[in-house]
Amino acid sequence: MLTVGLTGGIGAGKSEVSRLLVERGAVLIDADRIARDVVEPGTPGLAAVVEAFGEEILAEDGSLDRPRLGALVFNDPAKLATLNSIVHPLVGARSRELEEAAPGDAVVVHDVPLLTENGLARLYDVVIVVDASTGTQLDRLVRLRGMSEEDARARMAAQATREQRRAVADIVIDNDVPLDALERRVEEVWADLVRRAREPRPE
Repeated sequence: MLTVGLTGGIGAGKSEVSRLLVERGAVLIDADRIARDVVEPGTPGLAAVVEAFGEEILAEDGSLDRPRLGALVFNDPAKLATLNSIVHPLVGARSRELEEAAPGDAVVVHDVPLLTENGLARLYDVVIVVDASTGTQLDRLVRLRGMSEEDARARMAAQATREQRRAVADIVIDNDVPLDALERRVEEVWADLVRRAREPRPE
């Protein structure tokens, strides 16, 4: 098994790269999706979040009101740290379960948006960074996701810099390119990952 950490700044196109890797046979473990799953209604995770932040972070149907919780923690480092202390261990445990369930010869791609920020590069055999220029990121966030330019710039500024991400990368995928060029690059990267997965590991 080869474990891959896949990351990139918001709007860099990481989701497109993960989709192309899955098409080629990768097993995808999506940290964002797991983070949502572990605080679904009825889970110990949601109960712990409610205990920490109160019933007001629940929607009328009993699910987590994400915008309300986000507004509560986004500019409060102490509250954000509390939330992370609840959610991150649950995400880590579920990610390990999914990895252990994968075939022994699999290329397992962990989609981890904050890999660089949280110092997680050492957890993976290979780190792939999807990189795009600031202008490209901004254009995608405003044009495709409907964000205001101010909101998009704030979200980008809250993340690691391009230089910080590239510093932890084993492989960089440039996504300032048309889709057909991106597909060719992902095909090259996939061949490299398969080769690495087949190499004998040191005892």
